[in-house]
Amino acid sequence: MLKHVTFLGATAVAAILSTSAVAQEDVTAETVVATVGDTEITMGEVIIARTQLPPQYAQLPVDALFNGLIDQLIQQQLLADESEGASAKIEYTLTNERRALVAGDVITAIADNAVTDADVQAAYDARFADAEEVQEFNAAHLLVETEEEAIAAKARLDEGAAFADVARDVSTGPTGPNGGNLGWFGAGAMVPAFEEAIAALEVGGITEPFETQFGWHVATLLETRVQERPTLEQLKPQLTSELQEAAVSARLEELAAAQTITKPEPGEFDPALIDALNLLD
Repeated sequence: MLKHVTFLGATAVAAILSTSAVAQEDVTAETVVATVGDTEITMGEVIIARTQLPPQYAQLPVDALFNGLIDQLIQQQLLADESEGASAKIEYTLTNERRALVAGDVITAIADNAVTDADVQAAYDARFADAEEVQEFNAAHLLVETEEEAIAAKARLDEGAAFADVARDVSTGPTGPNGGNLGWFGAGAMVPAFEEAIAALEVGGITEPFETQFGWHVATLLETRVQERPTLEQLKPQLTSELQEAAVSARLEELAAAQTITKPEPGEFDPALIDALNLLD
């Protein structure tokens, strides 16, 4: 990364670069942009180095990035030339990195070609083919400590007092100041006893006092609605990702079935060996 090197500066870069201008339309990934001794640094290497920069470097002027990346690659090559050869650790790291990069490229190719709009539509239709409507409730409640207090509050409601007024007067719950209104909620959002009491009501109905672990409640159902189904566009990224993952998994199964694969037998190796860095010395 740029922050890990000391830049040589534009004048040093200019001295290294060819003095003859290169026509921009003639530049390819193989075009040599700098040399260190007999080692050539190509435009392709600069481009790849650019893709590996942290996001904050995107704000820098492109000429600063270009010169800085060349500085970085030159300095890395100077240091690499000082080495008597790659250590075992580096060789194993390079093997893993190459395998991961090539595998990632294949995964991208599989994913990019695995899903069509028709596939996404079919997955969307299948997801909701047998889906039941999900009921949501808008309710209010009042919460008190004792059954006697709940009974007294219910009596006021039966006499015609507004639920919100009674809740403001007596409720000890956090919704008391706003008349006990809980807003909209669906299945699983409330404790079972509360949910059952609300689900049994008609709109405008009021429960008898009932108890939960929080205390004694009286509740009323204000409104109901059916939960809106997410649109195809809203679910498209998720469905696409799921289909792509399935395609990659299916392809991996095909590849594994067509290949001879061996794995360690149980007990053949000590699992703790994964931390044995001394084996790389």
